[in-house]
Amino acid sequence: MKAKKVLFVCTGNFDRSPTAEALYKDVEGLEVKSAGTWVHAQNPLTKELVDWADVIFVMEEHHKAAVTRLDPKAADKTVILGVPDIYHKDQPELKTLLKQRLDPYLKP
Repeated sequence: MKAKKVLFVCTGNFDRSPTAEALYKDVEGLEVKSAGTWVHAQNPLTKELVDWADVIFVMEEHHKAAVTRLDPKAADKTVILGVPDIYHKDQPELKTLLKQRLDPYLKP
């Protein structure tokens, strides 16, 4: 079976999306990457990443806008998680929130 390609997107790709990527990187059947919408993001969001992904999880509404600016058709495969930019990388509260929001989509 082909792995589902999952992209996590936040602003700087420093805290939220890398934490989500780490949480799901070892889940069988998933291939995960993360990116940020900010010009100085650790791994900037590109059209190639948007095209690569089968599903894109964004933390906030404005991240979805950035995805759809790169590819309007990606709106159908983009899910807004509603995770505010108040957490630090790998913070336990962030991990718990991400798992609550993502497990319904990503657990077999």
